[in-house]
Amino acid sequence: MSTELAPVLSAHWDAERSWTLETYLANGGYEGLRAALAQPAADVVQTVKDSGLRGRGGAGFPTGMKWGFLPAPDGGPRYLVVNADESEPGTCKDIPLMLATPQTLVEGVAITSYAIGCHHAFIYVRGEVLHVYRRLLKAVEEAYAAGFLGKDVLGSGFDLDVTVHAGAGAYICGEETALLDSLEGLRGQPRLKPPFPAVAGLYARPTVVNNVESVASVPQIVARGASWFTSMGTERSAGHGLFSLSGHVTRPGQYEAPLGITLRELLDMAGGVREGHELKFWTPGGSSTPIFTAEHLDVPLDYESVAAAGSMLGTRALQIFDETTSVVRAVTRWTEFYAHESCGKCTPCREGTYWLKQVLRRLEAGQGTQGDIDTLLDTCDNILGRAFCALGDGATSCITSAVQYFREEFDAGMHTPASELFPPARSALFDYPPRTRAAALVGAGAGGH
Repeated sequence: MSTELAPVLSAHWDAERSWTLETYLANGGYEGLRAALAQPAADVVQTVKDSGLRGRGGAGFPTGMKWGFLPAPDGGPRYLVVNADESEPGTCKDIPLMLATPQTLVEGVAITSYAIGCHHAFIYVRGEVLHVYRRLLKAVEEAYAAGFLGKDVLGSGFDLDVTVHAGAGAYICGEETALLDSLEGLRGQPRLKPPFPAVAGLYARPTVVNNVESVASVPQIVARGASWFTSMGTERSAGHGLFSLSGHVTRPGQYEAPLGITLRELLDMAGGVREGHELKFWTPGGSSTPIFTAEHLDVPLDYESVAAAGSMLGTRALQIFDETTSVVRAVTRWTEFYAHESCGKCTPCREGTYWLKQVLRRLEAGQGTQGDIDTLLDTCDNILGRAFCALGDGATSCITSAVQYFREEFDAGMHTPASELFPPARSALFDYPPRTRAAALVGAGAGGH
């Protein structure tokens, strides 16, 4: 396993005005689209299949295979929808990608649309990230003006329109069918499957839903070839990926490396856990994946190895926590998020996350009662596999794994508040001086402004 980084998507993030079409073209932009348009669409699909690219949004489903699930053309429209609704705690790779080099995504959209026979693609982005939304709009505008989108793209006879849609900020809309409902103007709630989006997706037409990083990886695969992509990563988890390190790490940020790299190697590059502290637990794929501990430092970060170790690679959101952190407090915060973001459509998730939150709050406050831990695990068991979508399953993952590795902290919640065992000030990353009431009022814009 190579410990070298593999800057592909992030190669030009530090270029001057990296988000402009001019800079993108100066660094080889749209060569992939030109190569794609010069060959049959079926060959583009086959290239992506041969590359072994797997969905970078969490599930890791083979991207080319997903494209191949579309039924044969019937004369009606088919759609590409890019899921840019990044919102899980700890997950922060797609937003910086769209902020730094949005044209990478736009080119990927054009190639993917050509490959699947789509003439109208949608990018569904979180409305709260207004700076990203504006940057995408500008990137699409520039691509239209340069002939990379619109009628007769680059003289190929292929037409493509792209719509950038701002969502209203619901985590559930990251689930592909809830996203489609939201895009249609409906309340964002998961649909019953089957039918799957490939058969009846947006406006009941065949639809491919792909993550930002998945689509943005396509241009380089087409331009450089499938063998270039498979030269990185592992046999079943090919290619490169963005690993987002956050929390108690010396140099947090995005580290683009071949799949199969370990957290130990990434931490070496990131300067290790913050000075004077040691690793306690971490998430390999965001807050919806079972947590790992220091004993998992050398688990290869690929889909198969992480699964074999009892978790999921997910979105490669590596949240790092040192020994000053209360596991109970961290899990409680995550659970509060999932309870708040539950769409309420199914009983296991709607009621289950509510009660998980209540029990965890008791334990965090040191007011747990006998049987609370068993109640937590029993409630998780009643949610897992029984919820309408993966939100319910994800909400249980951090709890069951935390109890597995740190049960003694949950037992302590029967008599001692987490704030006494693990004072929050010790785990804080930033040390702000106490604020006076007058300073707080000024900061809030008081005084007639």
